[in-house]
Amino acid sequence: MRVDESPETDADIDPATAFSVIASETRLDILEALWRADDRPVRFSELFDAVELADSGQFNYHLQELTGQFVSQGTDGYDLRHAGAQVIRAVRAGTFTRTPDIDPFPVTGACTRCGGGLLAEYADEQFAIDCEDCGKAHGEYPFPPGGLVDRTPAEVATAFAERVRHLHCLAADGVCPDCAGRMGTEISRDGDCCLDVSVRAEFVCERCRHELCSPVGLTLLDNSRVAAFYDDHGVDLSSRPYWTLPWCVDDQYTSVEATDPWRLAVRIPLAEAELTAYLDGDLQPVEFERQACGR
Repeated sequence: MRVDESPETDADIDPATAFSVIASETRLDILEALWRADDRPVRFSELFDAVELADSGQFNYHLQELTGQFVSQGTDGYDLRHAGAQVIRAVRAGTFTRTPDIDPFPVTGACTRCGGGLLAEYADEQFAIDCEDCGKAHGEYPFPPGGLVDRTPAEVATAFAERVRHLHCLAADGVCPDCAGRMGTEISRDGDCCLDVSVRAEFVCERCRHELCSPVGLTLLDNSRVAAFYDDHGVDLSSRPYWTLPWCVDDQYTSVEATDPWRLAVRIPLAEAELTAYLDGDLQPVEFERQACGR
């Protein structure tokens, strides 16, 4: 069933009103208490005890303001609605509250262009990996501030690699990582790009306008045929950070075979073999070809 955009109904809440409802420390504490509860629904008395507010009347007032849009009420107590959970996730991710500043640190792997060391940097909620020697970019993508908390540099790098892998593969499948709306794909050949590639995919959500930019090869990281190719050589692809895979960061492994309609080829060399994936304009694989290198 397809749900189309429709005019607002009496049940809709305009964004300004919705945000004003949660502009209260007590109400955020209530949402946090529900989020932390081991078992839900939570009865009124238990929820009141979990929030530092002496006046039960004031507590009930704030709880009722949240009920409906952010909190659900049933015979067994109160529970978080999706909107309430999203508020707490945003707070815990540091989206609205943290502006971390960390020093650059080295990451595993070597530059796919010159073999130099790689350095990770974080600024303005963007995580970037570049070569220390030649400056080649190995990807710059958003990373929530909360991902830096209680992690060593190595753990941060691992979390970043996993996030990039899943978010970009999800976008290539047409699902927005932020709102689950429909993600559109456009192939661009404009060389002006922070990813240091001339052929790339630009994903834009039709609903929330969330944007992602991706080298073509990056969208193949969760493909079963590519994973099986690595397994045949005793390599677990899921354990390899994307920036150590040249076909995920370098132009020379991606070629445009046709533009109307689009047909792209990504070469994936490994040991003495090579797998070539052919993709359409939506970055969906349509064909694979495997051969020995040098043929």
